[in-house]
Amino acid sequence: MAEKRVRTKEELFETYSIPKAVLVLSVPTVLSSLVTVLYSLADTYFVGMVNDPIQTASVTLAAPVLLAFNAVNNLFGVGSSSMMSRAMGRKDEETVRRSSAFGFYGALICGAVFALLCTVLRAPLLGLLGAGPNTAAPTSAYLNWTVSLGAVPAILNVVMAYMIRSEGAALHASIGTMSGCLLNIVLDPIFILPWGLNMKAEGAALATFLSNCVALAYFLLYLYLRRRRTSVSISPRDFKLKRQVVSGVFAVGVPASVQNLLNVTGSMIMNNLAAVYGAEALAAMGICTKINMVPMYVVMGVAQGIMPLISYNYASGNIPRMKKAFFFTARIGVTVSALASIFLFTCADGLVEMFIANAATVAYGIRFLRGFCLALPLLCVDFLAVGTFQAVGMGRESLLFAIARKLALELPLLYLLNAVFPLYGIPYAQPTAEAVLAVAACVVLSRFFRRAEREKQAAAGQNA
Repeated sequence: MAEKRVRTKEELFETYSIPKAVLVLSVPTVLSSLVTVLYSLADTYFVGMVNDPIQTASVTLAAPVLLAFNAVNNLFGVGSSSMMSRAMGRKDEETVRRSSAFGFYGALICGAVFALLCTVLRAPLLGLLGAGPNTAAPTSAYLNWTVSLGAVPAILNVVMAYMIRSEGAALHASIGTMSGCLLNIVLDPIFILPWGLNMKAEGAALATFLSNCVALAYFLLYLYLRRRRTSVSISPRDFKLKRQVVSGVFAVGVPASVQNLLNVTGSMIMNNLAAVYGAEALAAMGICTKINMVPMYVVMGVAQGIMPLISYNYASGNIPRMKKAFFFTARIGVTVSALASIFLFTCADGLVEMFIANAATVAYGIRFLRGFCLALPLLCVDFLAVGTFQAVGMGRESLLFAIARKLALELPLLYLLNAVFPLYGIPYAQPTAEAVLAVAACVVLSRFFRRAEREKQAAAGQNA
């Protein structure tokens, strides 16, 4: 049975045609990403049906804290899965087990600490998020379920999906994620709307908490049932602070985590800038961000899906196959994201009206969405580039791109464009920053591919 499992992984990573391998790995990841963003949209949609901009604004204000979960997800999920895939390429099963156990227990501990800090420091946190007298109470209620109680299950189910996906089981990783998301969509109207429990924004938070618990339960059951057929381990016996494992996970995970923390900072600044113009503007910002996340998460899912394929072939020295996988994915991703950008730009009015009937909020939202969507094709290039850096262990390049994206470009542009074009300049900060980064990504990737080819040729010469 073990030989069959290894042979199946080898076929996927080594012998499947590139389109087939990319589809097998990416389609389940894209579907789970889509369902994830759809349940986020469901929160916004059903809270919007209450037709109270304050309730919608509270969900928007809490969003950066939930986004901060990804700092832990990326540290232990991206870091450990990259380490695991490269170890599989070297046929190093022990490192795979050590890396997965370190990722699981590291995420568990950090998630618990995160929840505790956000609970104890709730009052200053609400002020930092930009909550005012009207929005503080519903925002705090939302955070009770999603963070104080929900941080650990939310973080662990994402980290476990990364690890399960790293050995080629993308379908099971996606089923676990989607099971929780679909439950969330079902529970949202029951908990939020007047005909149900009428909990409003707090009901959306409770639905999210329960759904994350279900997803986590699926992954734990999956690993238990396949404990003799999987390299992924959450056994305490494999959780040891081995220098090789810790440094390998952190080399990729820390830059990915820093990138997310900077994303959280950007989201908080954007919300604070919009909050000055009232609850309607803030609600519109949240709605448009969620709508734009649909195609953005498709691109992100593709980039995450091919990471094991990139990692495995890079570690095994099959550079031509690695390059073919990247360029095939890039062609598909850029085309799809460009079409999505055109659709969002032309249909902005109808899309925003789906989520709220407040006229002022809709008017703001139309102009916001048309700015946000321009970044989509550029984001595709940047996501694929950073995903490749993470897959092959180029932590320094990943960190430099994270710093450049936010600190050097997007954050200064938020203030500059808001000053020049009050409020309406905010959505254009991201496409401007991503245009610069897309050019830089092409340059760095080109150099990396040439270097990888030279290293392969040098290794072949030594073995001859």
